[in-house]
Amino acid sequence: MSSARRRRPRIETEKSSTRIIGIDVARGLAVLGMYGAHVGVTVPLVWGEPATWLDVVNGRSSILFALLAGVSIAIISGRTRPVDGAALKAARIRILVRAALIFAIGLFLIWLDTRIAVILPVYAVLFVAAVPVLRWRPRSLFVAAGILAIVSPILAVVTTVLVPEADPVVDLLLTGHYPAVIWIVFVLIGLGVGRLDLTTRDVQLRLLAVGAALAIAGYGLGVAANRAVVGSSSPVPVDIGMLATTEPHSGSPFEVVGSSGFALAVLALCLLVAPRARRLLYPLAAVGSMALSAYTAHVVIVALIGDSAFTQDDNGLYLAFIAGALVLCSAWALLLGRGPLERLLTWASNLAARPTRRART
Repeated sequence: MSSARRRRPRIETEKSSTRIIGIDVARGLAVLGMYGAHVGVTVPLVWGEPATWLDVVNGRSSILFALLAGVSIAIISGRTRPVDGAALKAARIRILVRAALIFAIGLFLIWLDTRIAVILPVYAVLFVAAVPVLRWRPRSLFVAAGILAIVSPILAVVTTVLVPEADPVVDLLLTGHYPAVIWIVFVLIGLGVGRLDLTTRDVQLRLLAVGAALAIAGYGLGVAANRAVVGSSSPVPVDIGMLATTEPHSGSPFEVVGSSGFALAVLALCLLVAPRARRLLYPLAAVGSMALSAYTAHVVIVALIGDSAFTQDDNGLYLAFIAGALVLCSAWALLLGRGPLERLLTWASNLAARPTRRART
């Protein structure tokens, strides 16, 4: 039995000693950014005016969160070498169980009835959608993401125009705040990125260059398209106007491409900087290591505060959320290790995959 265990394929998990701190730092930024999107006081972003830069958290934080979900799925299913056979089956079970639990947590947070558009149900759907493509090569994943980045926004807009009052399933997949048909793009990109060797400087610099290029192209072309639509002397159909924008959560091809590039650039910078500033960035990495717990806790706290959480005159509440997350997550990580919900997901997914591991052995 012991020799069989030594020979069985290894499945990477985020509990591994080879954990990449830059991924945790990026995930921590995504969580704190979503805090800002929910309770922060921002003004519309103008890149030439630093006083408006806090608005960068709107839309982009959740997209970074989704892209990093793809990276996590890659880690669970073998990192740079996708597992196969019984190990692949076990990885799929782990992912599906995690998706089910995340969906349940998301429904609970929606039940709290805050003004927050809870991302977790769509997040769970994206986990399920990634299961069939776990063995795809990075290039195939990137090509699929590129095609969907153009096609999915058009499909979502057409559905929105034709079905103004959608049912919950259509809303979840096509017309909601986080339409899965669009957000799968970010997960596919993250899954492809997670198949690369993210510990090498060459890969990190390439991700930074590609991310910057995509951000410039997406946002730049989007601004040009919007000006053309606004300046048009003839009436523009509403569906065209919905696609010619870079506004957060617009789901336009320009926002999808630009925000994907932004997320890639942020991840690349975190991968480059984090190993050289481990102690300084430890609190941020601690938040990222228990992102689900930190996200869930902030929605619960907002529900306890009530509507006044969304009518603040300044960013005092947002800063309190940031400070609380950095301190409490750091203390939890130092004393107890993994976050409470992360422990639940790991325990349940490992328990569900146990029969597969026994059969393989």
